[in-house]
Amino acid sequence: MASQRDWLDTGLEILARDGARALTIERLCGELDLTKGSFYHHFKGMTGYHKDLLAHFEAEHTARFITAVEGSGEPAPARLRRLLDIVLDVESGSAGLESAVRAWALVDADVRAVQERVDRTRIDYLSVLWRDLGGPESDVTPMARLLYLILIGGQQVIPPISATELRDIYQRALRLAPPEEAETE
Repeated sequence: MASQRDWLDTGLEILARDGARALTIERLCGELDLTKGSFYHHFKGMTGYHKDLLAHFEAEHTARFITAVEGSGEPAPARLRRLLDIVLDVESGSAGLESAVRAWALVDADVRAVQERVDRTRIDYLSVLWRDLGGPESDVTPMARLLYLILIGGQQVIPPISATELRDIYQRALRLAPPEEAETE
């Protein structure tokens, strides 16, 4: 028997590969080689599944990243690099997911609300990191948005910008950060 997480992970894979229209009970059951009864054991129809899938997307592709970076206890420059590493590693394994969720958000108000919250959370976290770098307060929001737009824009062009190229672009953008102060003993 598949766990609820198996159903949700499979849904994210289908979404990334084939878009929101491909998210059907039949398709999910076929991918997992399970029955509709197993699906209904975990979810209250497709509406409930969509709600849980979006919560899973938000938890796995936003909250988990922030928790991992904050748990490192590293200074801001290292946390920013760690966040970049995590995002690019995950993105290479789930290519198309961000674009698929954004496309879905264009036609579904519930998905749009989740996407807006995800975007706001990510930009707010980048603002915290940029503020921790010690630059002028007037730079915090614009730089957080710039860093976020690099990632999102890199995923939207066809073909998407590779993780290697994105890493290079981010390194160039991070040159705008204030220089790290020399530690005093």
